[in-house]
Amino acid sequence: PFTYIHCAIDDYIPFCEYFIIPYLLWFLYIAVTVGYFLFFNENTTEFWSLILNLAIGMTLFLIVSYVYPNGLNIRPAEFTNDSVFTRMVQFLYRTDTPTNVLPSIHVYNSVAAFSAIHTCKNLQKHKGIRTGSFILTTLIILSTMFLKQHSIIDVCGAFLMAYAIHYLVYGYATDTEDKKITEKALG
Repeated sequence: PFTYIHCAIDDYIPFCEYFIIPYLLWFLYIAVTVGYFLFFNENTTEFWSLILNLAIGMTLFLIVSYVYPNGLNIRPAEFTNDSVFTRMVQFLYRTDTPTNVLPSIHVYNSVAAFSAIHTCKNLQKHKGIRTGSFILTTLIILSTMFLKQHSIIDVCGAFLMAYAIHYLVYGYATDTEDKKITEKALG
C-alpha cells in the first residue's frame, strides 16, 4: 500500500514539458561532478565528502521507501501538444514510475553536487562554474515539479535531508572556512 504524496501547491504548478532538458541533464551533472572530484581534484577529503554525502542520502532514501512506501498521482493524463519534449516526457513516465518519490533523489543529489562544488577549495576562484552549478541545480529542482515527477513535499523533504547531511559531512569544515573568510574580510 502506497501513501500518495500531494500538497495543494502542487495543483498550482503547471506542467511544462521543456523542463525535461534540465531533468535529464541531472545524470550528466552528477556524473561530471563525481568525475571531477575523482580524477581532477587532488583533495581526497573533498572527494570522500561528496561520496559520503551521496551515499548517506541514497541509503536514507532506500530506508524511507521501504518503511514508508509512497507515490504520486499528479501527472497529466494527456498532453495538449505533441512535440519532441512531450515525447521525451512520455518516455520518462514509462520508464520511471511515480513510486517512492519522497524524498526526491534528483533534488537531494543535485544539492549534494552543488555543496561539493561550492565548498571545493580549487573551485573557489571559478565563479562561472559555481554560478553554473547553482543555476543547473535550481533548474533541476524546478524540473522535478514542472514535469510532475515530484510534489513540493518531496522537494522540501530532500532539502531538509540535504541540509542535515551537509552539516554532518561538511559542517565543521564549512563553519571553520566561513569563519576564516569572515575574519579576513573584516580585517
